[in-house]
Amino acid sequence: MTRAVRTLAFAMIAAPLALGLAACSKEGDAAKPAGEPIARIAAPAGKAWADVVSKTAEGGYVMGNPDAPIKLIEFGSLTCPHCADFAEKSAAELRDTFVASGRVSFEFRNFTRDAIDITAAQLARCGAPESFFALTEQLFSNQQAMFTKVQSVGEPAYEAAMKLPDNQRGVALGQLTGLTEFVGARGIARDQANACLADSATAQALAKGTQEQTEKYQISGTPTFLVNGSKVDMNTWPELKAHLESLGAR
Repeated sequence: MTRAVRTLAFAMIAAPLALGLAACSKEGDAAKPAGEPIARIAAPAGKAWADVVSKTAEGGYVMGNPDAPIKLIEFGSLTCPHCADFAEKSAAELRDTFVASGRVSFEFRNFTRDAIDITAAQLARCGAPESFFALTEQLFSNQQAMFTKVQSVGEPAYEAAMKLPDNQRGVALGQLTGLTEFVGARGIARDQANACLADSATAQALAKGTQEQTEKYQISGTPTFLVNGSKVDMNTWPELKAHLESLGAR
């Protein structure tokens, strides 16, 4: 990576709000209920649908009824402020109402825009699959503190980390961003976190997946959503909630 590219990447992190808003697509009109309501679908005995989490063949994580009639997929970036705003406004209701009903499954696919995004995504995946969504929500809630931390250490420290070999870069960025310490307070031990961050194959797979998804779905900004396999022209929770309700999730 050239110095010019590293400098640009740091500038992207140092000005996250402008970048995140620039990446967002235009908001559309909220959908209105149209189809018949879908009956609730009971979870397996002794479980809630929100506890049913697995990794998907596409590299995402899906929560809820695997046979849900409405399948929601988000392509989201952990360094995207608009994604963090969406998570803050949607997470509880999406999990406790829509997924809990068995009508909707929710898959999150990391859409990694930069090296720090990859670092955060690796840490979100460092625990058991069941911890992925909780860690992702918490990483979003910590996003501004992470940006502040990165800005405080300065560009030279960021550049030094970016020059390290692949299997050392993530570990250094985990320390520089405070993310290793952050997930450590949430059950991911330092040795475990460092082992995940040293896994350059996972980092490369995340970057490759982002490139493939960009081409396949023509993704130009985050968050981007698919509903039952089709991209929808909306990126706020009120719009998306109304759309899910219009499909019968009510």
